[in-house]
Amino acid sequence: MSPPFSLQPALEIDTLQLLPLQPADFAALYAVAADPAIWAQHPNRDRWQQPVFATFFAGALQSGGAFKVVDKATGTVLGSTRIYDYQSEDNSIFIGYTFFGTKQWGKGINLAVKALLLDYLFQFVEAVRFHIGAGNVRSQIAIQRLGACKVAEQEVAYFGELPKLNFVYEITRPFWLEKRQPTASANP
Repeated sequence: MSPPFSLQPALEIDTLQLLPLQPADFAALYAVAADPAIWAQHPNRDRWQQPVFATFFAGALQSGGAFKVVDKATGTVLGSTRIYDYQSEDNSIFIGYTFFGTKQWGKGINLAVKALLLDYLFQFVEAVRFHIGAGNVRSQIAIQRLGACKVAEQEVAYFGELPKLNFVYEITRPFWLEKRQPTASANP
């Protein structure tokens, strides 16, 4: 079911922009994704290879909820993330498929991007969930720092890939609204 809100608004803070992913973004995003270190703990460790990444990118475009993450000062593409799988029954949605170049690690970019998306999404939904590969300890720690709690384990078949075990983490609207003040600026 389609959500009653945009899956691809332009979002920004002082330093970053989340812009809807377009077909013309392939080269810039693959330049980031071509580093095998990025994918070492992800469910598909071969995404650094261009044909595998091309399938990942096609799925991102088809999802209608994928973003490129851009440094506002330089215009450099830093990585990508996605909003997907809206569930009207419990008014929830997922954030996932997130990756950043290794040069961006440890700089708070993942936290800033997730906070920006959460600020936007909690205007509309009651819960945001995250699929994180069972072996992706780095991402599990990062999402726990945001306050997410593990709520399930699930086999997930990513676009064009075989199913892999993922942990499902969740942040609820009441928790998030109590935890932080909104920062998102949306231009739907």
